[in-house]
Amino acid sequence: MSALSLRNLSPIFWLLILVPVAIVGHYLHWSPTAQFILAAAGIVPLAGLIGQGTEHLAEQTGPRLGGLLNATLGNAAELIITIVAVRAGLLELAKASITGSILGNLLLVLGASIFLGGLRHGRQRFQRIQASTNATMLILAVIALVIPSIFSATIVRNATGDTHLNPSLGAAGGVNPDVEALSLGVATVMILIYVLGVAYSFRTQEESPLTRPAAHVQAAAGWSLRKSVLVLVLCTAGIAWLSEILVGAAEPVVEKLGWTEFFLGIIIIPIVGNVAEHLVGVQVAMKNQMDLSMAISIGSSLQIALFVAPALVFISLLMGKPLTLVFNQFELIALVSASMIAALVALDGESNWLEGAQLLVVYVILALAFFFLPVS
Repeated sequence: MSALSLRNLSPIFWLLILVPVAIVGHYLHWSPTAQFILAAAGIVPLAGLIGQGTEHLAEQTGPRLGGLLNATLGNAAELIITIVAVRAGLLELAKASITGSILGNLLLVLGASIFLGGLRHGRQRFQRIQASTNATMLILAVIALVIPSIFSATIVRNATGDTHLNPSLGAAGGVNPDVEALSLGVATVMILIYVLGVAYSFRTQEESPLTRPAAHVQAAAGWSLRKSVLVLVLCTAGIAWLSEILVGAAEPVVEKLGWTEFFLGIIIIPIVGNVAEHLVGVQVAMKNQMDLSMAISIGSSLQIALFVAPALVFISLLMGKPLTLVFNQFELIALVSASMIAALVALDGESNWLEGAQLLVVYVILALAFFFLPVS
């Protein structure tokens, strides 16, 4: 990378030095806590480089296809981490990570964006109709995630007669076939509506969080197609490697620190996987580009709900470790509440720093509640 490009890097990219340190520490069998922290810190700049590489690649493909690449690959790190977790058999951690990503985008990122943007610019305005449409789509996506969880308990009770059984399990402890079929059906429909949403955006040329524009403002010249693809390949491989270390250290870390696997998945891992994109959302809000900031936070949540979650259902099935779209009652309450709050913020087409502070407070309250939630 040239000296010019280095001078224009965000400070988070200096964390790249921790990538080889984390790998060396893993093979030298450092403590699980050290491995977890180093791997998490190393994933942050790699996720950021995926974002930049995607946007430079988008310059070669045109605004609409480039927007689709921006939106889809923006959650590449999150998808890789959850796939590794599924392969390791940590299904609850993977599902908690899905919930945490949606909550983080709607409460933490949107809240920080509105709060800091409002402090700098006062009352900020954005396209009310577009924001409301996106928020409505988000609520529908959350409803799709909620339905299997609500119906699964009755399905299992009718099949086994055991009212105390985990809703996603059968009598022998395996995944209930009817619940699995329901999850697969819902996942298929969610991917279908995702494809239709992308097709609608391409056909009508309307702005959509599923095909959002680039957010990074680069002072350096754009990367070539070859360089962009090379960066994406190398960073994806790096994130996959570090994710193995991160997930492998997860169980010893939660045991040592007294955390739960659920808290790790719903709060810590989503922040690690998305912090680079989160910072971009806040930065554009501070530049008074609230339409783009809203598209980043709501769009990323839609990507998780309509693409990452259903994709994991099919990927887990191929791995022989079926993951169902059955979330616990605490996740359901948090998801529904966060989506409703985001919709209410978008209704009037304007925001102020107090609304941002309120969103942040809700996130902190949920984080505290999840931290003290005992293992089920």
